[in-house]
Amino acid sequence: MSFNLISTFLIAIALAMDAFSVSMTKGFTQKNLTKPQILYYGLFFGGFQFFMPIIGYFCGNVIASIVESLAPIVGFILLLAIGLNMIRESLSEDDEEITDHFSFKEVTLLAIATSIDAFAVGITIALLNDPLLISCAIIGIVAFAFSIIGIFIGKKLGNYVGDKFQILGGVILILIGFKILLGF
Repeated sequence: MSFNLISTFLIAIALAMDAFSVSMTKGFTQKNLTKPQILYYGLFFGGFQFFMPIIGYFCGNVIASIVESLAPIVGFILLLAIGLNMIRESLSEDDEEITDHFSFKEVTLLAIATSIDAFAVGITIALLNDPLLISCAIIGIVAFAFSIIGIFIGKKLGNYVGDKFQILGGVILILIGFKILLGF
């Protein structure tokens, strides 16, 4: 079989949609994100989307069946925990601290939660004998771009809706978690 650039790009877009949604949520809940912090989101989301297929490529089918069955549960649990925490924080008294809080731990957990599906794509890349680094680079770059675009769109939406949008952000993360869990 020959390498299909269009198919790889479409797979990259599909994988990046969760990162885009989560980034948009962070954009409207963290109004004062700095440019370096926005870049971190893009790098973490894009980086995890780049490396997870590589790990899947080399782990092969044995681990794939285990990870494939657990991936929705792990993604759901991570997004549920982060979403519930966002809702809890939005209901607390100190709104300014909530909207400006940036955490590498949270960015890492979100990046893991949104990139677990990319692991299985790595196995597919191996089975199709597609070029690994080109495929992963496309996946990572698309996720990077979608994440940054999502944050800017979220910032614009957050400016129109107001401070309590963090509750909606938490609900959106939880719904994305359910989407992953139920396989939609």
